[in-house]
Amino acid sequence: MSAEYATFGLAPAMRAGGVLANGDVQVHRDFVDFIVDGRPLLFQLSDLDAVSPLAADIPPAIFTAHVRSLLLEAEAPLADGRYVIYGCPECEGLECGAVTAVIERAGDDGDDYVWRDFAWQTDDHADLELNGYHGIGPFLFHGAAYRTALGHLLTAGAGPVRRRVLLIGARVALLAKLAAALRTIGIGADITQDASDVSAEELRGYGAVAFGRAVDAHRRDVACHQFQQAGADPAYVEGLAPIVPLLVAQIEAALDRSPPGQRRLTALVAADGEAGLEVTSTCRVQLTSYRLDRLYRTHTHAVFDEVLAAGRHRIPLDRKATKGESFLVARTTGSVLVTPMAR
Repeated sequence: MSAEYATFGLAPAMRAGGVLANGDVQVHRDFVDFIVDGRPLLFQLSDLDAVSPLAADIPPAIFTAHVRSLLLEAEAPLADGRYVIYGCPECEGLECGAVTAVIERAGDDGDDYVWRDFAWQTDDHADLELNGYHGIGPFLFHGAAYRTALGHLLTAGAGPVRRRVLLIGARVALLAKLAAALRTIGIGADITQDASDVSAEELRGYGAVAFGRAVDAHRRDVACHQFQQAGADPAYVEGLAPIVPLLVAQIEAALDRSPPGQRRLTALVAADGEAGLEVTSTCRVQLTSYRLDRLYRTHTHAVFDEVLAAGRHRIPLDRKATKGESFLVARTTGSVLVTPMAR
């Protein structure tokens, strides 16, 4: 094992939920990710759809137990001193597969920590030869910095997560469908025509406010002022079109609390029949277009689904997917971005 130290940190992360083009539903999860040498460790594990055990929606006692386990204050949950680093975002069951690693004390005085022998594991024992992540780790961490980062979670928890959205608009039927879709993926949603009757305490509980296209600038300004007076700072979303999956994607993008520099998908534009996007690590990218025809009927097209290397990419788009009033959604395992097609 190399004696060179790696830096250890923690940062908020998100597994973006959504209503997918094929009709499937993907659950939203907020969690704390491990930052090794300035980059999310998850990004080094190919295109893995997973979350850490430090998820924001688990009971506080279980969250604390996971933290103490990583601090080696409790027995390893798996054989051979192995700990779950990332698990299934839907059920977190080991049978679905999990990234595990040996965590142990290191250094001459045992003050430091090492993570080694990373593997994909689906039962009680890991087969390093068959399922090991060769070339990842071992990582040696300074004990003081490691304990400080994880110890902060024992008092602060995963951080304030406001997975509630206030929907403001005139089209009640559309808002009801949108609220139902959001609740299905794990995001609470309430509907109103304005926020004047909502208490300041309740306003502070919303992570985002979504305005329908029928809400004029004056009503938006009034609502924003009400949130400001309540000491709340939600993300504001101006709905692009009355298309539920598109609006869900917009809201997911607004709820992303992860630092911009630690996201997989960092840019998206669409113009002249092509999409331009940027990813920070190798990952699967799905592009879906939504458009409204002259009769305001919705048309959905899955236009791209491939693994892309880190960097900037230009992707041609089918003409039938971009004519008229159209919008593009780009999705990776951890994030989502939305843009209108420039005319």
